[in-house]
Amino acid sequence: MQKKRILIICGEASGELHAANLAQKILQINPNIEISGVGGTLLARCGVNVFYDIKNLSAFGLFDVLKKLPRFIALKKIVLEKIKEIKPDLVILVDFSGFNLRVAKRIASSIPIIYYISPQVWASRIGRVKTIKKYIRKMLVIFKFEEKFYKKYGIDAEFVGHPLLDTVKPQEEKKAFLDKLGLSENKTTIALLPGSRKQEIENVLPIMLRACGLIARNKHDAQFVIAKSNYVDQGIYNRITGKFNLDLKIIEGRAYDCLNIASFCLVCSGTATLETAIMQKPFCIIYKMNALNYLLYRPQVKVPYIGMVNLVAGEKIVPEFIQYNASPKKIADYVIGILDDPQKLNDIKIKLAAVKNSLGENGASSRAAKIIVDFLGL
Repeated sequence: MQKKRILIICGEASGELHAANLAQKILQINPNIEISGVGGTLLARCGVNVFYDIKNLSAFGLFDVLKKLPRFIALKKIVLEKIKEIKPDLVILVDFSGFNLRVAKRIASSIPIIYYISPQVWASRIGRVKTIKKYIRKMLVIFKFEEKFYKKYGIDAEFVGHPLLDTVKPQEEKKAFLDKLGLSENKTTIALLPGSRKQEIENVLPIMLRACGLIARNKHDAQFVIAKSNYVDQGIYNRITGKFNLDLKIIEGRAYDCLNIASFCLVCSGTATLETAIMQKPFCIIYKMNALNYLLYRPQVKVPYIGMVNLVAGEKIVPEFIQYNASPKKIADYVIGILDDPQKLNDIKIKLAAVKNSLGENGASSRAAKIIVDFLGL
């Protein structure tokens, strides 16, 4: 039997994590499938032939997209040439909708396309639903409400559960990790997750650090850890943190261990909000972008919350300090108030546990992989 070929395309750190887990499960079911892709080291480690590295590909805001437009145009040409060369039996798109849907338009007439990790069209740019219906054969979605949303428009969608349930696990016991960092188990540890993009970190981390300075004045036992993204240079963190006199540690590639040791977390809006919820750690959401980008994007958002954890819960269970409301004093006052109120802390943890339970059962990547292998007729 002729080997089946898959081409997988992702463009950002969170998408690559899910793409890598999916590819790994596909190859476990059928090692004879050949997978090529746009990705990074995670995909490569899973046996994918990565022909384009996504490092520095992520764009933040309209002006960053425009600045990187030549790169996206070049990548589209590379992808289309690769498709012509290897003639894949299936293309899998993972998030990264601005680019991926443009590719879909060019290839859907000749190659079936499955979309894994849906674009958030239910939150903004709902017009993209028409594009998805026209060009995408099947949506594999990670939230139950997404399945209902797509079926309303006559799109074949299947809920597989959330893949983070399988991956959000600390590598070390809490005490062992604290000891390794030279931190005390008896102090109040606050974890900062300022995002995975350079622009996010430059916008959000200074706000977090100013808030931490205010918290430290009230909580003299406070100690701080920053979960560093593998995709952002250490020098950016050093430059920003160097302006603040804080007892803090910058830790690379150990976000779940940072969450595990935390009493409270300051989290940039994005995938990390769900990761923190799965770890059932009390937190608040902080987000800020270029003022003009905000003015352009805000009218397009049609949902009441920016944080996925609040959208899944259907209520604001964690506060959102967004743009002009992202005041270090407001953030610090909230954190101090929560840390001083054990009952409120417990109530938040109960609600976060309910969010985690609503994400489905473990094994999302395996279920998605089986659907894909079955789709290929193997």
